[in-house]
Amino acid sequence: MKILLTGANGYVGRRLLPELLSQGHEIICAVRDKMRLGLDDELLSLLTIWEVDFLEEVNFDTCPKEIDIAYFLIHSMSSSTAVFDKMEATTAHNFNRYAEFMNIKQVIYLSGIVNDPKLSKHMLSRNNVEKILYSGKPNLTVLKAGIIVGSGSSSFEIIRDLCEKLPIMITPKWVLTKTQPIAIRDVMKYLIGVQNREDCYNQSFDIGGPNVITYKQMMQLYAKTRGIKLAIFTVPIMTPKLSSYWLYFVTSTSYKLALNLVDSMKVEVVCNDNRLQRMLNVKPISYVDAIKLAFQKIEQNLVVSSWKDSLASGRIKSKLTNYIQIPKFGCLKDSKKIKILNSKQVLDNIWSIGGEKGWYYGNWMWQLRGFVDKLFGGVGLRRGRTSPTHLDNGDSLDFWRVILADKKNKRLLLYAEMRVPGEAWLEFRIDENNYLHQIATFRPTGLFGRLYWYSMIPFHFFIFNGMIKRIANSK
Repeated sequence: MKILLTGANGYVGRRLLPELLSQGHEIICAVRDKMRLGLDDELLSLLTIWEVDFLEEVNFDTCPKEIDIAYFLIHSMSSSTAVFDKMEATTAHNFNRYAEFMNIKQVIYLSGIVNDPKLSKHMLSRNNVEKILYSGKPNLTVLKAGIIVGSGSSSFEIIRDLCEKLPIMITPKWVLTKTQPIAIRDVMKYLIGVQNREDCYNQSFDIGGPNVITYKQMMQLYAKTRGIKLAIFTVPIMTPKLSSYWLYFVTSTSYKLALNLVDSMKVEVVCNDNRLQRMLNVKPISYVDAIKLAFQKIEQNLVVSSWKDSLASGRIKSKLTNYIQIPKFGCLKDSKKIKILNSKQVLDNIWSIGGEKGWYYGNWMWQLRGFVDKLFGGVGLRRGRTSPTHLDNGDSLDFWRVILADKKNKRLLLYAEMRVPGEAWLEFRIDENNYLHQIATFRPTGLFGRLYWYSMIPFHFFIFNGMIKRIANSK
């Protein structure tokens, strides 16, 4: 079949893509930026890439035709706290116009469970998108899930952050809200299982795991599974705003996502029916088993996708290509170079930078900078990195974004997503004469930007000198 996959570089999309390829389908990936797919040449040769932004005016010039099935996996929850519902509605309306042109037979939409009469703004938006998609020409199948549990999922990583870092928690009342978590593997079974099934056309189904538990019980079960001691005390005085700040400072989530998540966590998310489970003969994985499976992937360094790599978690709002050309004028630079003996080892060192390994020199200073960044509303260092040794274009790397990860040409380019009065790039490159180049470039905004750079020169002197020497000599 000919399948259109929207949101192909998102958390669910990156999990679904290899499953669809293994079935032998012809896949068209709809992405805003083809540089962010992060696939090797062999996989790219099996795909067609359609570069499209569903928020922009519809343009049929490059639009594929005669699509059998389309997966609608687009959402804007982490992009905005104010207008994400309007963004999602625009996306759905534009998708409908494309869908009619492409003559799509079935659209499969992954939404959220919306059975509680008091819905959050996020859930109301998902419900509205469903109504818009139903108004389109194709047959629609809607799968409504609650919390998705898997390595790299936002909910799993937030619970992991909380339980691993806070042995004692003072929590708001929303931790007593009931939810029905579902393993990412089961989500894949449902997404694939409804393909071309006429009994699923123009139907909406709740999908969930076998356990109906509270958020407090989710954390307690996580702690028990991981062998962690955890004490949770619930208080009624924490407002949604305070709860959002609490999540933001303790976990790796962005403030925008934290605010929208807290808004939704006050709403009960439990399935009303299990029709699809019976129709597809799915035996759902328990919450505890889903945790164990997630850690198998984490411990084997096989995390396929992470919510933290979404561009919405940082400052970049357009294509990576818009940042790949480092400006030459009006910039301040710190350039270092050093002769190296083993370019392969040095390249491996560069590709392992950040995350748990740190920045090779002055890690306490990097951590302090990350803490200060969090205080001023930045991303801080808590995003870490998805893989300890592999980097793709568009990956988050602590408070940097990977703009270009070109191991073949021995070049790594990072763009700063921490709070700075200007724009900053950090480049590592090995030339043909076996010199390692490390170049920090800063384009300041106004006088304050220049004062910021000059005030950081003493720190740069120690950090950048120490960093390039250790990258060049570490084994």
